[in-house]
Amino acid sequence: MKKQIATNAAPKAVGPYSQAVAAGDFLFASGQIPLDPATGEIVEGGIEAQAERVFLNLKAVLNEAGLDFSDVVSATVYLADINDFATVNTIYSTHFTGEILPARCAFQVAALPKQAKLEISCVAYRG
Repeated sequence: MKKQIATNAAPKAVGPYSQAVAAGDFLFASGQIPLDPATGEIVEGGIEAQAERVFLNLKAVLNEAGLDFSDVVSATVYLADINDFATVNTIYSTHFTGEILPARCAFQVAALPKQAKLEISCVAYRG
């Protein structure tokens, strides 16, 4: 069984995709960039502000599905500049805590939508 997950607390999908899809016990969250859901624009500030916005957006999608960061089993971090890795990693570690952390990969990409500095997608498990 599949179910689309959508919330106004995160940016609306800007293309033919869902904010997230629940499939059985798993939730597949689409990549979130640092868009303010109220304005649809990239948040002001550097990588720190953008990372915090991405995590707020992911949290909203997870919460809409009745989940939180402790349910995430895998995350993918896309960076416009790999030199931002350490800063993003520090912020990431404030949202993902606990004994079992998600599996993760992080890498630099050529470009992200709307000139965002980062995008994060994740998979969560409702155990």
